[in-house]
Amino acid sequence: MDKVVSSAAEAVADIPDGATIAVGGFGLCGIPSVLIAALLEAGTGDLEAVSNNAGVDGWGLGMLLGAGRLRRMVASYVGENQEFARQYLSGELEVELTPQGTLAERMRAGGSGIAAFYTATGGGTQVAEGGLPWRYDSEGNVVLASPPKDTRTFETKDGPKEFVLEEAIVADYGLVRAAKGDRHGNLVYRDSARNFNPLAAMCGRVTIAEVEELVEPGELDPNLVHTPGVFVQRVVALTPEQAADKRIEKRTVRQRQEGAGS
Repeated sequence: MDKVVSSAAEAVADIPDGATIAVGGFGLCGIPSVLIAALLEAGTGDLEAVSNNAGVDGWGLGMLLGAGRLRRMVASYVGENQEFARQYLSGELEVELTPQGTLAERMRAGGSGIAAFYTATGGGTQVAEGGLPWRYDSEGNVVLASPPKDTRTFETKDGPKEFVLEEAIVADYGLVRAAKGDRHGNLVYRDSARNFNPLAAMCGRVTIAEVEELVEPGELDPNLVHTPGVFVQRVVALTPEQAADKRIEKRTVRQRQEGAGS
């Protein structure tokens, strides 16, 4: 039952080229930065990443992106990562942009054994009809577009409405970061880190968790556990320095007004 491994390098050593990885976090909040760095150091490439976004230039998934290790992204936000946008628009990276709530539910469904589900999000748009650019060529021409999806009309309280069939996501590996975890793999996330981390943990066939504080089994209140250990296969205990190394995606400041209190 003890799932603790000695290092992040050991934890990711068997992730092969071409694997699909589900990565927790939102922006730079709650991202498994140590596991990502270990994957970069291992030289693993040709990866498909499923994550809300791709970090920023030089941090988070942006490290793998900048090194040319990602062939495909399933994400809902390009955001602040200029290299992400450049690779997508220049034809170097295939990108499946997915509405954020739909992406979350696709990952949750994958971890719950649900093959697909219908959602109203995207009905009547290219999300349902197909034609969203997945890959460009170097000249800016669309060479691969999203296929049309099955739709069905359901009766709702507001009358008939079109719903779109979305397929679940099951990744080869899930990479997550938790504030606390025990040796059995039970995890607790802090604040906004409890966004895509539980979903990435659920949908990975093999899930690896880096934890800022490792505790012994029985020390976590069962009522506060966000990810049960059944979803987690490996646990990496971070050093205090690793746990404290957190970046801010965009820092904004303003001048203090005269007479403003402390």
